[in-house]
Amino acid sequence: MPSVSDWRKQWEANGIPSGVVDRAERHQARWGGLALPPSLNYDGGPRMLCADTPEWENDLPEPGWWFEAGPQRTAVPYSFLIGPDGSFGIAMDSWVPLHARIEGWVESLALAQSAEHIAETVTKLSGDAVTALDLSGMRPVPGTAGIVDTWWHGAGSLIAICNGEAKLFGRPDYRVARVYSGNIDMEWL
Repeated sequence: MPSVSDWRKQWEANGIPSGVVDRAERHQARWGGLALPPSLNYDGGPRMLCADTPEWENDLPEPGWWFEAGPQRTAVPYSFLIGPDGSFGIAMDSWVPLHARIEGWVESLALAQSAEHIAETVTKLSGDAVTALDLSGMRPVPGTAGIVDTWWHGAGSLIAICNGEAKLFGRPDYRVARVYSGNIDMEWL
């Protein structure tokens, strides 16, 4: 995986500020080349993390320098981006921040992989059934840094709620939740 240093001169010659190049370089140094397990949503998500050429975006809610988080696993109509504030999300004509930082996405993938193997039952809900979920007595999982996508834990259960595509496409029926029950020990969170 090439380092951002290999592209620095070209990027700066094309008007990308050095501070933005530094941000992409930090992302690449920490995450570049990390192969990810497929997400249970978002058609698998990025297959690996690597910084792409930062681009100035005026049309998104927060104008600024954005870069792709990594190549998509499958063809989807949106991109996986790192925002100017470091958040991770999806964008098409609008921006939907899924997690406050890339670490949240990585933690979410790891948590899903573990929960799939450990839980005694996994129940997938969508649309209105997600809205009807009772989260009383549940607490957010802080490591996922959820914004639009969130994880909740409580006695013997773990719940992942994914709202990103629902928000991006304006389709509440695209909401998805997975309820992991039984054999969930909160100490491994």
